[in-house]
Amino acid sequence: MEAIENAAIISVGRASGFAALAIVCIVMSLSYEPAVAARAGCILCLIAAAVLFHYALRAPTRPYRKTELWIILAKEDRPPKRIAQRVIGKILYRTYRRFAEYSMVSALIFLILAIIFGFFPELRLGD
Repeated sequence: MEAIENAAIISVGRASGFAALAIVCIVMSLSYEPAVAARAGCILCLIAAAVLFHYALRAPTRPYRKTELWIILAKEDRPPKRIAQRVIGKILYRTYRRFAEYSMVSALIFLILAIIFGFFPELRLGD
């Protein structure tokens, strides 16, 4: 079971990491205007969270053989076919939810930063 959970973290974490990299690049490209950058980061993290929650809801019914998790798993770590759908669906559901929650926390941090930079525009860098 631990091997399946680790493979799920690798699978979902890799995709979430690429999304986070894209978000960081966009935020950094807007860094000349910190309030706008923080708002953009908040919105993009919320979009990422919504996508991850959507995938979490689909995970229990998505065919397990078509998941990256199944491809990553070593043959000896794969569950028996009669319970594979239930086990993999449940683990993917929890993993997607966890990463969606991380994205929501990131969005909250960006929102707080946007509020701070909105109230205190003198905090702009380079002024």
